[in-house]
Amino acid sequence: MAASAAATAKLIETHRKGAEIYQGEECKDIILKLLEEFKLPNGLLPRDEIVEIGLNRSTGFLWLKLKKKSEIKFRQIGQTVLYSVEMTGFVEPGHLSKLTGVKGKEMMIAVVISDVLVGFPSPDMIKFTTPVGLSRAHPVSAFQLPDEPNSNPSPTAATPTPAPAHTA
Repeated sequence: MAASAAATAKLIETHRKGAEIYQGEECKDIILKLLEEFKLPNGLLPRDEIVEIGLNRSTGFLWLKLKKKSEIKFRQIGQTVLYSVEMTGFVEPGHLSKLTGVKGKEMMIAVVISDVLVGFPSPDMIKFTTPVGLSRAHPVSAFQLPDEPNSNPSPTAATPTPAPAHTA
């Protein structure tokens, strides 16, 4: 586990030069803007625990640092996603690749997610792939935050809710 954290820290340091780096409270708004800019669902990544976001636009490298590990249960699909304190990946419109620090729970087993692709196998779906090539698709709407209170909420939007944190 320590080797993995060291590798992640080294990867972040490699891409830090020339990156846009945001810290503190502004991260809640920045993550929403970045997800929208890259055409990814706005509830895909945790917002409340982010302490740093970095994006190197020349390489597409994105990283997030959280205060603590986080879990979100996506009620519409009955799935829980686990987020490490550091996540990395490469971002382009509708696609996160070489993702680290994200796992999906399948029958009480945490499965590493390495790739996220919006619009596949159909425009309203999002596909999650493991490092060994296994994949599962879900409706994009399952990963959308509900609209603001004064707007018209979508009847199909699910509310991602934080799951109780695990202590391991």
